[in-house]
Amino acid sequence: MFKSRMLQWLIMILISITLIALAGFVLWNYLDKQAQGDDPALQAATSVDGVKPKRLTADQIVAQTVEMTDITTNLTGKDFVKISFAFELDSKKSKEEFEKLSTRVKAIIIQTLADMSADQIRGSKGYDLISTSLINKINPILTAGKLRQVDITNINIVLN
Repeated sequence: MFKSRMLQWLIMILISITLIALAGFVLWNYLDKQAQGDDPALQAATSVDGVKPKRLTADQIVAQTVEMTDITTNLTGKDFVKISFAFELDSKKSKEEFEKLSTRVKAIIIQTLADMSADQIRGSKGYDLISTSLINKINPILTAGKLRQVDITNINIVLN
């Protein structure tokens, strides 16, 4: 009788340890995926996963690029920014769609910049933050292709 009770306790302890280890593993994977979801650079990388990397000629780049100049908007606080972009798309068809959606794209740009401060957008890290945020927000509205790259061609930050 003593051995059967010990065996029952041993089995219960092993099952408990297994369940705790399984719960820890599931929790670890959940938190890891959640942490990756907060990184705009990682989101941008996954957003352009379907775009095949190929070397484009200068003429092809020009044919697939849309420029938006002199967009002025307020930042958080009293500061504002005047900024220009060059958007490189993956095909001429996606460029045509992008041009048709230009007012929606401008609204996305203004909304994105309105949530940022002057300190956040300064320097190369700030430019990367703007670019990756825009890729993440613009690609879902495109159906004919993908936005490959966002270049900031001019930026003036006015501090008040």
